[in-house]
This record gives sequence, structure tokens and C-alpha cells, in this order.
Amino acid sequence: MFKPEIKVLDCSIRDGGLINNWQFEDELVRATYRHLSESGVDYMEIGYKASKSQFDPKKFGKWRFCADEDVRRVIDGIESELKLACMVDIGRVEAEDVVPREQSPFSLIRVACYIKDVDKAIALCDMIMDKGYETTVNIMAVSTNIEREIDEALDDLSRTKIPVVYVVDSYGAMHPEDASFLVKKYKAALPNKTVGIHTHNNRQLAFGNTIQAIIDGARMLDASVYGIGRGPGNCCLELLLTFLQNPKFKLRPVLQLLQEHYLPLREKIEWGYIIPYMITGMLNEHPRAAIAFRDSPERNDFVKFYDMLTTPEPDEAPIQKG
Repeated sequence: MFKPEIKVLDCSIRDGGLINNWQFEDELVRATYRHLSESGVDYMEIGYKASKSQFDPKKFGKWRFCADEDVRRVIDGIESELKLACMVDIGRVEAEDVVPREQSPFSLIRVACYIKDVDKAIALCDMIMDKGYETTVNIMAVSTNIEREIDEALDDLSRTKIPVVYVVDSYGAMHPEDASFLVKKYKAALPNKTVGIHTHNNRQLAFGNTIQAIIDGARMLDASVYGIGRGPGNCCLELLLTFLQNPKFKLRPVLQLLQEHYLPLREKIEWGYIIPYMITGMLNEHPRAAIAFRDSPERNDFVKFYDMLTTPEPDEAPIQKG
């Protein structure tokens, strides 16, 4: 599986921050940057860049905003070729939050959107590219869209200069056949662009779906240390690096990072394969119901959670005939 053109992006802090409102200690973020630099990973997504007029800094940690001065301080003194990335959401970032590339520590700014907002994502990406950054469009929750919607969005994207478009399994609902179908569809519609893959582990398929995407031509791969990410988490970085068989990637720094920082963190915040997330993935639903259930006193009553999500309400019960 050695394909030298593959790029790996670590999203540990950005996706992991969805668990704890990005309240990570600087020490952990700095250690992540240092060890990923040693591992040969291509990009580290250090968080979101969002407007403080929309998000309260008293509630959300600094990696929700990724102020350039905070980023520079946490990486100061570390020699590295690792490129820094952040993500922006449609309608949650102001133009003035994105300074020209030469003034910023970031190389890549990714734009996340739902399919209905692809036109807005294109406009935002144009602004980002005009300021000198690399960019991607990450179409979220694509498993919930009908094929016509996907085709129309890809047609719009095909007529842009945006270099990378991601298949995103936001709800962890996909099987390898689904990942294969979508990667092939994206590649056929976007012949001059790179296709990326971002997977969630609701059904223990994040790694398997990423492998299938590679086989079908995805060349931008997301992963995170020990799979950290919202709910069940993402494809595990340590697994992915061993699969890629590229000598530029080093496993030992990731294992050291996992052992010294992410294992202790796992005792404080929860992520990984857990039955309620499996159920929302099976139903192709947002994991918010599972997240709320895991915060309740009945957190391990899996049967109750399953019944809550699958049993019709009385007024929705099917009409009996005969």
C-alpha cells in the first residue's frame, strides 16, 4: 500500500475538541505538534478558526478560535516541516479572522459544509485561496444525501480551483461499499482534484473504510491519535501509519505521544467505540442523542437507548389491518 503521493492529516485536537470544548492544555497541544513532527505526518489540524462574536471564550478553549498568537506560542522553538491546518464552518468565521498567508502560521484552511451550502463553501474557499492558503471542501454527513444532490454539488465543485474535496462519514454510518461508491463518484466528477476521506468509528469501520478509500483513489487521509474525536472518534493514526508502509512515517513518536498524553487524557474524557454510538451509526443519525445519553445516569442501559431510537411513538404506530 506504499503510495508516495498520499498525504496524512492529523485531526486530534480539532475533532477531539468536540468532546471537551477545545479545553486542551498547551502542554498536550505542544507535545502533539512535536511528536507528529517526528512521525512524518504531513498536516496537523490544531482546531477551528471561529469568530469570538459567536462563541464565548469563557466556555470554549483557545483551539476553538486558533488565534495566530496562541498557535505561534505553543509551537515556538520546535523545528518542524509539519504543516499546520485549521477548519472553518460556513457562517462561523469572519473574513478579518483570516489574515494573508504570509502573516499566519497556517498553511491549510479547510472549509466544512453541508451539501446545501456548497455554493457558500466555494465562495469561502475562493477568499481563502486569494489570501494564499491551501484549502479543501469537506462535505459533511454525505451519507444522508440523495445521489442527485451529491452529483449537483460535485458538478459545482468541478468548475472551481479548489484542489481537494473530502468524503466525510460524519455519522459513522458507512460500510466499505459506501466509501468505495462515493470515492469513485468524487474522482469521476473531479478528475483534476484530490479526493480526501474522513471517517468516524461508530461501527468499528473507520480504519476499514479509510483503507477502502485508499484502494479506490483517496489521497488525503484524516486520522487522529488513538482515534480521539467526537463520540466514537476517528480512524486511528497509529493504525493508518503502519498500513501505509511509507518509510517517511515513523510509528514510535506516535506511540510515545499516545502513551504519555492520550492514555491519561482518555481517563478524563470519553471517546471510542461504545454501543450508543454504534446505534446512531446504524441509524445514520447525528451522535448527539448518544452523547446526551452517555451523560445521563442510565448511560449503560443500551437496550433502553436502542428502544428510544427505534420504537415508534404511539401516534406513529402502524395502523393494524383486518
